[in-house]
Amino acid sequence: MTSDEFEGWSTLDKRTLPVTALTMTGAAIAAAIPTAAAIVGGGGRLWVAFAWVVGGGLVLIGGGVLAELFYWKGVRYRVTPDRLETAFTLVFRSRKSLQRERIRNVDLTANPLHRLFGVAVVTIGTGSHESGGQGRIKLNPVSRAEAERLRADLLRRAEIAETDDDAPLAELDRSWIRYAPMSFLSPALGLAAGGGLMQVSDWAGLQKGLIDWVIGLFSGIPLVVAILILLAIAMVVGVIGALGLWIEMWWNYRLDREAGGTLRVRRGLFTTRSISIEERRMRGVELVEPLGNRISGAARVDAIATGMRQSDDQDKTDYHTLLPAAPVATATRIAAVVLREPVSPTEAVRLDGHPRAARGRLLRWWVGSVVVLLAIFAILGFLLTDVLLVIGAALGVVLLPVSVLLALDAYRNLGHGITGRYLVGRHGTVRRSTFALERDGVIGWTVKQSIFQRRKGLLTVVATTAAGTGAYSVYDAGEEQGLLLAEESVPDLLTPFLERA
Repeated sequence: MTSDEFEGWSTLDKRTLPVTALTMTGAAIAAAIPTAAAIVGGGGRLWVAFAWVVGGGLVLIGGGVLAELFYWKGVRYRVTPDRLETAFTLVFRSRKSLQRERIRNVDLTANPLHRLFGVAVVTIGTGSHESGGQGRIKLNPVSRAEAERLRADLLRRAEIAETDDDAPLAELDRSWIRYAPMSFLSPALGLAAGGGLMQVSDWAGLQKGLIDWVIGLFSGIPLVVAILILLAIAMVVGVIGALGLWIEMWWNYRLDREAGGTLRVRRGLFTTRSISIEERRMRGVELVEPLGNRISGAARVDAIATGMRQSDDQDKTDYHTLLPAAPVATATRIAAVVLREPVSPTEAVRLDGHPRAARGRLLRWWVGSVVVLLAIFAILGFLLTDVLLVIGAALGVVLLPVSVLLALDAYRNLGHGITGRYLVGRHGTVRRSTFALERDGVIGWTVKQSIFQRRKGLLTVVATTAAGTGAYSVYDAGEEQGLLLAEESVPDLLTPFLERA
């Protein structure tokens, strides 16, 4: 591509260079602390550690900025009436384009450095699941004004002239933060913090001293009590971490319906995110109630929509979440509003229960899982130490009745129904999920029946769709019950494969 061919093309924002410089500086400082600690802890001199840290930092920062400079000079993009195109021309050449009519989402992200310099990352996608990111283009970064212009331009649909009020559908209620610790994230963060502390102490050569200090601190206290105290400390740390993470993710939350038929979610304290979902791609909603949230009367709302961007290993953003954990009444109201229904389909129908055989199946699964865990503790206890036998016995006293309660709760939560144009299904106990899926969005049925289900006259019916996760299941329904549900939900789709008794 010659210089004349660049006419009409735009470049990325040059402020990416100072952003990269500061980012690499932070990475260099983060790497310098354990590196210096490892060198000094291993008997090295302070000036040697200083030389390694400074030299390595300069190489890291300089190399990062130089690579970003080459990237900035090589990337061009343009928007034509039919396509969004990008080109990279430096040592080698590549070109990529998306048809504008296939573009389904334009998401904006800005971390604290991006916000400081007034830029943002724009991710444009078709919603396809092709490998290698073939259905996605990322412009990293452009100015904030250019990002908003691209979003408005690429999501404009000439055939939709509808306008809506400026009032948001939902805004952040600070009282919702009380639901943040009511999840399995809190203990996970607490245990991760403990593991991180042990790893850092190992880098610094202080792990043995740390362990000796903890043992001395709890000397004279029974081992089981000491373990419980450490778990309580980890839980407190996890709760603090969960609160901080929730604030970072959901501060300044706002859900809008924009002119042109687009739902827009904006959120984030330090890193801001703007996620767009076309209403014409909506096929339903899902109310998700993790056990802790359900006990405290909260639920979150996820969109079931076609062409939605999926999270990957590098990006953990929940692109389908319309509402964070909020009171159930608020969640059902938002579900109705986004679907333009007077009442949420998840509340508009009384769900049909499932046969009692499903209850026995759930009891066997939950209790059996606990028995396997206790058997592992027993075997290790006989082989290693009696402490594991004591811990296993204590777990058995707690987990066996809990497993029975969870199994009974899971059975009570099983249900399905049809209301208007929606198929509704519910299942789960640790994570209860209630989905409302448009019947017109079902493109196929999968009927599953394990050998254990077949003995009890049960089956699982899976509605296949191009939206959301791609499949929504009604678990452990009766054989006739499940097949009739599939036939009634989408007439003639399963009928040719049914044999009347």
